[in-house]
Amino acid sequence: MNIKFYSLKGALVFAMATTFALTSCNRDTEGCTDPAADNYDADADTDDGTCSYSIVAPDTYTFTDADGNSTVSYSGQHQRLNMLSEMSSYLKTANNEGTAVDADVLKNMYANEGHTWDDEEGLGMTGSSKQLKNKTVGGDSEFTDIFEAWMDEVAAASDGSGAGSAGVAGVVLSTTNPAKQYLQSAQGQEWTQLIEKGLMGACFYYNISVVYLGEDKMNADNTAPEEGEYYTEMEHHWDEGYGYFTTAVDYPASGTDRFWGKYANGREDLLQSASKISAAFRLGRAAISADNMTVRDQQIDIIRTELELAAAGTAIHYFNSAISNFADDALRNHALSEAKAFMWGLQFGANTAVDSDMVAHLLEDLGDDFYAVTTATLTEVRDELAAATGLTDLADQL
Repeated sequence: MNIKFYSLKGALVFAMATTFALTSCNRDTEGCTDPAADNYDADADTDDGTCSYSIVAPDTYTFTDADGNSTVSYSGQHQRLNMLSEMSSYLKTANNEGTAVDADVLKNMYANEGHTWDDEEGLGMTGSSKQLKNKTVGGDSEFTDIFEAWMDEVAAASDGSGAGSAGVAGVVLSTTNPAKQYLQSAQGQEWTQLIEKGLMGACFYYNISVVYLGEDKMNADNTAPEEGEYYTEMEHHWDEGYGYFTTAVDYPASGTDRFWGKYANGREDLLQSASKISAAFRLGRAAISADNMTVRDQQIDIIRTELELAAAGTAIHYFNSAISNFADDALRNHALSEAKAFMWGLQFGANTAVDSDMVAHLLEDLGDDFYAVTTATLTEVRDELAAATGLTDLADQL
């Protein structure tokens, strides 16, 4: 009996050892599986997320070829940012009682049809093929019609406008800051803010997040410069995305005076929006020039996420401003118009934390009449937006 027992025991041990050996041979080896990485492991079967890359981003958005020629170009985006700047300046003239703006002028500016621009930088804007209208959600009439309707409304209200109040469109003066006055609708909505900040979302944000950092543009050729140019097609598309964010190569040292460059910088203290977005743009561009699409795609994710947070954080900031200035009709309505426009624009990004359905829900809760809102309503909408974008812990501070 003892002899048989030990023989059986030996057979079991042998079988277990054989099974272990076979299992070990079949087990996947984890490591970095990207050949472009510095620590690529040719024997690894499964990527363990440890890949590292030696791509270094420049301190400014400056890229050149081997001969020192600049490979950066975003002249069309520069024109469009300047077009919106001039349109916004024109709209703001209506903040003075009796100063009218013309809807046709606004629409001609929007579509760049027959309008003569000031064009102080000499960009060739007058007669240019560049325009804001056909870049608004790809020229979708559902949205371009909204902007042109606002242009009709602001022109009609500004024509001989007087003082505004609840139920009366006109210029509303701040009761706490006499230097502040704004042309607002009978419901307190400020068309200048809806148009300017709305186009920041439907035109600039949309084109950065969905179009130029999107799959179609990022599948462009990156093997050789385009004919007659110093940049590849993919490099150029990336530059165009950057140009919708800012035209300053040294952002955020400069370029913090308007549009996304301004509002990302405004969220820098709490969200580091300006530094994160600018760093990702520079590193992503360097990755494209190095033909490293893994690093490029990582930066796309960062830019999309941080732009969404900057937009949501800015809307929350203006909800807080409206609550702080609740008793002042002019300042409350002004802040709510900005909050509404930034919140409305969130639906145009590639991320979906706040999609069109969520935007519609939040706007319904906010209501159309800014004279009829309560602080409880504003806090509720603010907190719901914060929860959707992961900003709850900062909602009171933004």
